[in-house]
Amino acid sequence: MLTTLAAGVGIAEGVGEAAGLRADMKWPNDLFVGRRKLAGVLAEGVADAVVLGYGINVRQVAYPPELSDRVTSIERELGRPVDRARVLVETLVALGARYADLLGGRFDAILDAWRARAPGHQGARVSWTTPAGVQSGVTAGIDDDGALLVRVADRVERIVAGELTWL
Repeated sequence: MLTTLAAGVGIAEGVGEAAGLRADMKWPNDLFVGRRKLAGVLAEGVADAVVLGYGINVRQVAYPPELSDRVTSIERELGRPVDRARVLVETLVALGARYADLLGGRFDAILDAWRARAPGHQGARVSWTTPAGVQSGVTAGIDDDGALLVRVADRVERIVAGELTWL
């Protein structure tokens, strides 16, 4: 979980350095500008390693009507072209720095940076599907392992995976 959070922070920092655009985080792996998705991260465990992939919407394109109000790009937000090579280089540099944080056990630095970019990690209404049915609650932060905490009635649920709907 911390790998995904560290990668998200690194990519957001790289986009900020390359383009001057601030991206916020949505647990666990999406970058947003306002209410529109800018980028996503996927981390998969394979044997004793983690394979990390990410995608950033850079170019301003005509999105299908059903997506146009939910996605954005760096160029759409800035209203000008950006250097894609610089976006790549800066995100790789920032990913390297956040990977060094992971290796160095500087988990607080990752968590603090993620929390500072995640306005919805506290106080947002969410729902998710469990084997027992749909659950809903209000976000109450992330724990030291990066799990999302959600207050449901009189208890706090710890979410480590799955698809959330932000209400």
